[in-house]
Amino acid sequence: MSNINSKPTISIGALGGTISMTGTPGGQGVSSNLGAEELAQSVPGLAQAATLNLHTLARMASGSIRFQHLFDTLAWAQQQIDLGAQGVVITQGTDTLEESAFLLDLFWDRRQPLVLMGAMRNPQMPGADGSANLLAAVQVAADQNSCGRGVLVVMNDDIHEARRVRKMHTTHVDAFISPVFGPVGVVQEGRVRYLRDTPETPRLPAPSVHGDKVLLLEHSLDDDPDIVSYALGAGYAGIVIAGFGSGHVSEPLRDALVAAVAQVPIIMCSRTGAGSTTTAVYGYKGAEIDLQQHGILMGGWLCPRKARLLLSAAIWNGLNRDAINSLLIAWSK
Repeated sequence: MSNINSKPTISIGALGGTISMTGTPGGQGVSSNLGAEELAQSVPGLAQAATLNLHTLARMASGSIRFQHLFDTLAWAQQQIDLGAQGVVITQGTDTLEESAFLLDLFWDRRQPLVLMGAMRNPQMPGADGSANLLAAVQVAADQNSCGRGVLVVMNDDIHEARRVRKMHTTHVDAFISPVFGPVGVVQEGRVRYLRDTPETPRLPAPSVHGDKVLLLEHSLDDDPDIVSYALGAGYAGIVIAGFGSGHVSEPLRDALVAAVAQVPIIMCSRTGAGSTTTAVYGYKGAEIDLQQHGILMGGWLCPRKARLLLSAAIWNGLNRDAINSLLIAWSK
């Protein structure tokens, strides 16, 4: 047993992203060059916060991350906990950070925290935020109050739940917010403070096969409903719609979805960026009452991107419509 005064052991896995990107004088832009060792060495006070296990898992822009990369990361993070780490931090690019965090959260079955973070400014820019974000992430991963909260995202000293967080600005250092709910906690003067409880949610087993694809379609004014039949013909196993308002579609798209839901599960979300879908307000064709009567599921508080990941995970695990709906309700609370 470790001494009560010993530092916690935290494993850091680096996937790449802006936090790791450097360039050469006169070069065109930056790319992922720094690994976990270089990142850790650049952060004042990090070695004093925890005993670190450092691993470079990949060096890539986050837009190139695939499901297999995340399942490999999941297995590595679980192994680190099993070997005695009190928490795990993953560094990656911010472009898909909210999606990576949520997908991992669906399968993260350890009580110890898994914390994702990144940077909005690369290390060669004035005011680079990566070092501060990494230190805060390690402090969160090392805090006992982070246990049982699943996957967290730490950016700009805010702690976000994976199910809530979204990137809402292209370049600002405070790009990450949790609409409506706000951050679940903050890091101030090196101390972690939580503002509310995190709902206990059942996790799914990691699938051995994850080839089935789910289409995410953003509905727009007078668009073409034929995309639904094209998706079925292309072999998509599910569909998520980013609909109007609180989860509505045009009558032509409604007709296409009603025909398609007999073949694949369909989830209706809102494209607005904040708020929940409604269940019993609007009764016209293409609104939520009509859609639910035909077997289309409502996404609740989940944004369309996360609903796509949840539906994918459910399909990979062979869940039927009722089980998918139960999972959706649990995760959109």
